[in-house]
Amino acid sequence: MMQVIEHPVEKLRSALRSTRKDLIQTYEQYSREEKRLLEEGLLPGSPLFRPVTVHSDSDWIPSHPEAPQDFLSFYSNPYRSTPNNGHKTIYIQTIGSFGEGVGITEQYVEWLRGYCQAFYYGLVVKLLPPVTVASTGCTFRVNSNTHNLQLHAGELLNFLKKKKPKDAFCIVGITMIDLYPKDSWNFVFGQASLTEGMGVFSFARYDDDFYTRNYAGRLKKAIKLKPGDYSVFQGYYTPPITSTLLFRSCKTLTHEIGHIFGIKHCLWLQCVMQGSNHLEESDRRPPDVCPICLRKLQSALGFKIADRYKALLHWIENEVSCSGQHLGKPTQAFQGFREWLCVKTRFPSPN
Repeated sequence: MMQVIEHPVEKLRSALRSTRKDLIQTYEQYSREEKRLLEEGLLPGSPLFRPVTVHSDSDWIPSHPEAPQDFLSFYSNPYRSTPNNGHKTIYIQTIGSFGEGVGITEQYVEWLRGYCQAFYYGLVVKLLPPVTVASTGCTFRVNSNTHNLQLHAGELLNFLKKKKPKDAFCIVGITMIDLYPKDSWNFVFGQASLTEGMGVFSFARYDDDFYTRNYAGRLKKAIKLKPGDYSVFQGYYTPPITSTLLFRSCKTLTHEIGHIFGIKHCLWLQCVMQGSNHLEESDRRPPDVCPICLRKLQSALGFKIADRYKALLHWIENEVSCSGQHLGKPTQAFQGFREWLCVKTRFPSPN
């Protein structure tokens, strides 16, 4: 039975503006245009930020009860991470191959980098040189249910910790190989250490065939893995780079980095910061933060809201060539988001 969690507009406005005098005063310093950009999404009928819907008991909210985080509770959290002058760079570390051929890997990761830099407007996002699975030294296994290879997420985090540059706000590892956090778990989409400013995420399960017997990453025969023998990853299947895969990857990457800022799972409106237990639920999330989470992000980064929207629109509409190759950016899955951004950026915010 589907459940709709709909908060009154006044409650949403209170969560956005705060109930604390100094934070209300800070809110009043926004330009009229920026207030409009924030508050439009709170109104019933907003095309991107509808009420949260719970479709089944297997969804995130029934299985992970948590209190909603308004702007005040985010702002007051002494443990949240805020970029500063010495730490304003997000680093992306590719682990293993992405797509067939080095050029495709570089192009795909460059698309992710550009999207992440537009989303976290005001920060620099850099790519670290790709590494092989062998160079991480992590443990691996074959999943007994899906018969595909998996990497140990916690050990990858240990590897990333040693690689984290001194000027990093955070470092995120991305891979097309499935992950697991410990032997008793079936899998995990990703794992992060918020206090250490790092995370690792897999896009393997974003292949449309992953849960079918046709999935090309299933090992055709039972093999006995030898610890430290990483030859099984040579030529290992990686999903084709499609518009849907790119869209899902961009949403996951920005969601997880949002947690490193101290933004918790969103329970106010449909939002990219909503939790998800499975792919169907993840696909229901819109690609952007709702107005309440946007104010959290804006307070940490200090951007003009309209400038950030323009940067996201520019990423969708512009091609990027990489290493002498020019592969058309597959943005079909972003078109609904593009139309929404076009409306948002039609009235630029005054300086």
